[in-house]
Amino acid sequence: MQFHTKIYLASASPRRHEILLQMGVAHTVLDVPAPPGEDEPRLAGESPADYVRRTAKEKALRAVAWISTQALPQQPVLAADTTVFIGNDILGKPVDDDDARQMLRRLSGTTHSVHTAVVLACGQHLDEKVSMTDVRMKRLSDAEIEAYCATGEPMGKAGSYGIQGRAALFIEHIAGSYSGVMGLPIFETGQLLQRLGGAST
Repeated sequence: MQFHTKIYLASASPRRHEILLQMGVAHTVLDVPAPPGEDEPRLAGESPADYVRRTAKEKALRAVAWISTQALPQQPVLAADTTVFIGNDILGKPVDDDDARQMLRRLSGTTHSVHTAVVLACGQHLDEKVSMTDVRMKRLSDAEIEAYCATGEPMGKAGSYGIQGRAALFIEHIAGSYSGVMGLPIFETGQLLQRLGGAST
């Protein structure tokens, strides 16, 4: 399959950039300034599933608005957000090593959920897909957690781990999308681009 429409990627994630390259999608990475205040705050009573959809849409619309202020060429914008959660609790990016240790202890020996919402914006029109994956992590020893935190890999990653990195050694089973856990589900992203009309077999 070939994708002919060039898009903007509204994400600084190198993993999302690499996945689009893997898919053969021509794109430009946008460095959209983050809004002031708390990073992606959760609304009162908001479920993790609703949270990840809302934040992905907000990222897309913020990028569309920023493009217009910069007088950049008009192209579709792809945005995504990945959320790791257990029950109703969202495990975001760790603020420090102690925070990462606490998250990894909580994930140890359990099955958690990873949702990645992908939004393709053409002007104010939004099309979205959500990837839902269950991930089981083996029981981790304190020594394993300490060694993993010492690599620095947990920082900047939802749930304090990267499945594409050394944490792959901890994963017993996944049910869903591996690329979705990385941050950009290939199947769902491809569906959005096909619906845009920019693909051929």
